[in-house]
Amino acid sequence: MLKVFRATAILEGISYLLLFGFTMPLKYWAGILEPNKVVGYAHGVLFILYGVLALVFCWERKWSIKRFLILFVASLLPFGTFYADKKYLQNIPAT
Repeated sequence: MLKVFRATAILEGISYLLLFGFTMPLKYWAGILEPNKVVGYAHGVLFILYGVLALVFCWERKWSIKRFLILFVASLLPFGTFYADKKYLQNIPAT
């Protein structure tokens, strides 16, 4: 479960950066819509999956609601999921 959650966190962070750093400028400055649509859908799915996995993971580990909120808010910030992975997920012993 930990490996899946960490992978999802990293992929969600990458999709966030691609969406707002690459495909949004393509859409609004160059009028190229297709990459934004594809990356947007991928980011949406990864965002929802990350939120669900954060909830399940916190429930499974009996972590506080505060820790869940930190993990969730991290998904709303650029580079947030990378920070959450480094600070909260990287050194957890697998069960």
